[in-house]
Amino acid sequence: MTASQDFTDAELAAQPAAYRTGVAYEALIAFTRARQAELGVTQPQYWLLRNLSPNDLSPDGRGMTLPELRQAMRSYLRPEDDLSAEAQALLERGRLTRDGDGRWWITEAGEAARAGLKQHVPAIRARIHEGIEDADYVTALRVLQRMIRNTSGA
Repeated sequence: MTASQDFTDAELAAQPAAYRTGVAYEALIAFTRARQAELGVTQPQYWLLRNLSPNDLSPDGRGMTLPELRQAMRSYLRPEDDLSAEAQALLERGRLTRDGDGRWWITEAGEAARAGLKQHVPAIRARIHEGIEDADYVTALRVLQRMIRNTSGA
């Protein structure tokens, strides 16, 4: 089964959703990571900056340990993502600091980098959503949500 082959509606209706969602997931992650790499950052580095920024995902602006960061990112961190190495790379670039208690903190340079990277998110989203009406996108997500509920998923 190829991802780009054209199928009739009946043929598509008979295909396994797990296969298609898996192919879509890998393609979307690869595309997003490639765009971020062009900007000089890895996706896990961007997540670290976001999770440590009081202007983004950080609930209180406090530094976090690597286990706390892994916990915060548990729903989207990939098995191959090495947060320790990614944090170290950001430390070397002056975007993060680490205190004596092992907590990581975003620096002014890190905050500026996060804000600059965030400006590119709409263009990445626009490319992914090109040719897809918002209503169709919402329908696709609602169908996926229902499949998750139907299979007793969270």
